[in-house]
This record gives sequence, C-alpha cells and structure tokens, in this order.
Amino acid sequence: MVEILDEVRKEFVKDLIANGKRPSGRAFDEFRPATVEQNVIPNAEGSARVHLGKTQVLAGVKLGIGEPFADKPDEGMLSTNAELLQLAHPTFESGPPDARSVELARVVDRGIRSSSAVDLKALFIEEGKAWNFFLDLYILDHDGNLIDAAALAAMSAILCAKQPRLEDGKVVREGSLGLVKSGATCVATTFGKIGSTIVADPDLDEEKAMDARLTITTTPDRVCSIQKGCAGGFTRDEVASLIDLAFEKGKGLRALL
Repeated sequence: MVEILDEVRKEFVKDLIANGKRPSGRAFDEFRPATVEQNVIPNAEGSARVHLGKTQVLAGVKLGIGEPFADKPDEGMLSTNAELLQLAHPTFESGPPDARSVELARVVDRGIRSSSAVDLKALFIEEGKAWNFFLDLYILDHDGNLIDAAALAAMSAILCAKQPRLEDGKVVREGSLGLVKSGATCVATTFGKIGSTIVADPDLDEEKAMDARLTITTTPDRVCSIQKGCAGGFTRDEVASLIDLAFEKGKGLRALL
C-alpha cells in the first residue's frame, strides 16, 4: 500500500511541476526557510542544529589525538560520519551505515575538504602526532534535501568549534580556548530535475519524483565540488546556469552562519 501511495504521489508531483507549480507553492528557484542554532550540545567542541523547512539536522564536532596519515604527515585528520536516526523517517533503520548515510557523509566531507573549511595543517602537533577532527551528522527529521541541511549544520559547527589544548600529554577542554582555525565558508546547494524542470532545494515529495540531482558546493568565490545523483542527467548549459544559481543561493545560506 505504501508503494502504491508513493507512486500516486510521484505522478501527482510530476504533473504539478509540468504545469508550472510546486507542491509547496514555492518558485522553482526558491529555498525553504532555514534556521541555524549553534552550541546546542554542551559537551561537544562545536555543534549546530539546522532546520531547512521540516528537515532537521544536528552536527557535532569532537577533537582527539591521533597519528597523521602516512601520505599527509604534517596534517590533522578529518572524519565525517552521518547517522539516519530511526525517528527521522520510517525508512531509516538501525544498524550499520547504508548507502544513503555514506553518500551524505561523503558529499559533505568533500565540500569541507576542497574548500579548506577546516585548516588541517593547523591541526598538526608534532611528528607522529596531530588532532583528529571528528564531524558527526545526525538526521532528526527528513523532509528532503538532507545534503544542504547537513552541510549547513556542519559548517556552522565548524565555525563555533573550540580548540582543546594539549598539556603534559593530556587533552584539556576547559578554560580559555580559542576557535579551531578554519578557512573559507562553504555551503551546499542542491537542485532536482523533474522531467525537463529544475527545482532548488527539493523536498521529500519532489525527491521521490526527480530524475536527477545536482549538488554544488561553493565558497563566496569558487566552486568546491559538484556531485550528481539519480539516473538522469543535466545538459552543459543547465550545469552552467545552476552554478550561477548556486552562488546566488549560497549568499543567503552563508548569511545564516
């Protein structure tokens, strides 16, 4: 019955889009309202909760000591993980990460790395020792476009993350701590293609109906990464136009940070 209802809803959304309307009443290039709250997890180095429409994502940052990777001996390490909590959506199940959570973590991680949002060289301590930067994403409510919401929460948590001290070989998290050194501020903007129409910030109903997805992560002055999803494709002209739109919409998202 659920699959039948999903198929009916999918066709309804496609017909609506083909007639120039979105289920939410938004313009095709309009994002849902977004809010950002920082420092919502008291025992984390940094944290943020983001609402993008009804989608809600929590991000937390923790730092620990580890050994640098052999191919990057003078850098700290960044590890990004995403957890799709069961309470967020009926299709989310407990257990090891599935393809959706792996993709979400990788797309967010790629944008952070390519933009140098976290200065990994500043996390180097000495030969054989560096800070591990753990970024954990928790999906609390799923109503579409998890990537943009998670990327915004991640960037917000990074910007407020405090750098622990290392004293006599022990990690000190109390006292006067400075912020973790960060680079450019990156945000992700995702677009869905339904038939021949492209919509910004697809909600869950639109995701079920879309043929292709394109996520463009930007800083104020450059494209950091592009990720395509779903089986469909975009023309070269469509991609060029969406890059321009990503910069435009990115300004609004960055203003929330």
